[in-house]
Amino acid sequence: MKKTGLVLLMILCWRSLSAGDEFCGIRNRAFQDGENITFNVFYSVVGLYINAGSANFTVTQEHLNDHPVYHVVGVGSSNPSYDWIFKVRDRYESFIDTATLQPLKFIRNVSEGGFKKYENVSFNKQTSTAVATDGVFKVPACIQDVLSSIYYARNIDFSKYQPDDKIPFTMFLDNEVFNLYIKYLGKEEIKTKYGKFRAIKFKPLLVKGTLFEGGEKMTVWVSDDANHIPLRIESPIVVGSVKVDMMQYRNLRYPLSSMLSFR
Repeated sequence: MKKTGLVLLMILCWRSLSAGDEFCGIRNRAFQDGENITFNVFYSVVGLYINAGSANFTVTQEHLNDHPVYHVVGVGSSNPSYDWIFKVRDRYESFIDTATLQPLKFIRNVSEGGFKKYENVSFNKQTSTAVATDGVFKVPACIQDVLSSIYYARNIDFSKYQPDDKIPFTMFLDNEVFNLYIKYLGKEEIKTKYGKFRAIKFKPLLVKGTLFEGGEKMTVWVSDDANHIPLRIESPIVVGSVKVDMMQYRNLRYPLSSMLSFR
């Protein structure tokens, strides 16, 4: 998408939300209050990957206007030693209805090199609108923001799909609605910096932007267990390529039974 930093990289890589009625108002069975997951972001130009940054995602159960919500926060930053090349300090927040997993509020506050942006969006489900910093926009009934969609999608039953099936999704970002999809590729074992896992593999369709090329060039692996957490993401970018690995987790709802060995 447009202007993509470390957190948005994680979000776009992992997005696998279906926009169909089957998933509109899905119940949460995949994550819980207190979950905390950390990732390292590796960058390569000539085949040698360097640890260039990190991203962290947390979940806390709170109330927004007396409504029970999951407050999800994603933060990302470049490592201090690489700030002189391209400094990143990003923060994303989503307030998600605990009953339907639909977003009620989204905040984006990013600083990426010379680019800065603040975005504050409230979703009105009664009028199917997104009230954003720059105006009011009509959106589909089951629209998600880029952060809430991660946790919504973790509840998808991937056993219903066959390799090469395409799962459509809709997302609101930068005052636009994007109709995209992911292509399910099946299951395989994957070895990451953290360990060896049984994984679900897919490719998301991306819109061409300043960092990513368009098309199905990104590959994502998520844990083949009830948690469905991201394990590894690989993608070419405008210059070089990136690899993202899960490095730490706390308070998962279920044991990480997909892990076959540790490092």
